[in-house]
Amino acid sequence: MPVATEPRCAPLIWGRGTTVLDVFIEPTCPFSATAFAKFPELIATVGEDRLSLRINLHSQPWHLFSGVFVRATLAASITAGGRDAAARVLREVYARRDELEPVGHARGPALDRSPRAVLARVEEITGLALAEAFGQDVVTRAMTRHARFSRQNGIHVSPTFMVDGLVNDRMGSRDEIGTWVAEIGLA
Repeated sequence: MPVATEPRCAPLIWGRGTTVLDVFIEPTCPFSATAFAKFPELIATVGEDRLSLRINLHSQPWHLFSGVFVRATLAASITAGGRDAAARVLREVYARRDELEPVGHARGPALDRSPRAVLARVEEITGLALAEAFGQDVVTRAMTRHARFSRQNGIHVSPTFMVDGLVNDRMGSRDEIGTWVAEIGLA
């Protein structure tokens, strides 16, 4: 009789190089959105064989539904689409930040939404069925790992960049790809 196995969250890693760039992002942070949009170009520029880009989800309480979006992203990672489904959630949430995040973090119609309604909207905009995965213990454990990793590395804001285990505070979301490449040490 086959043994049932618990689903696993797919690692949010692009590339397979020995240089590791950890980026700590929040799903509704506009600066994280700017950085996230540049990740494909960064990988294409340096090559998948030279860089491993690892996304770490960094929930921030001033973004009211941050935890719901982090959980939805990790829930997507246990679906058949894995890390690409998780990236889809991030892409669609970033694209609709003004609709999904309360105005000024504490005003507007988004305040009337429940976490369940927020999740339903994420499912609608991504086309992904996430409700079942959203409630799984494996997602809770993944959220805990992401939060612990951020705290252990002294991460307070997003996006924060860490190259081979060392935070690089010279890197920012508005930098050109060439600046990132030089800061990572792959120029």
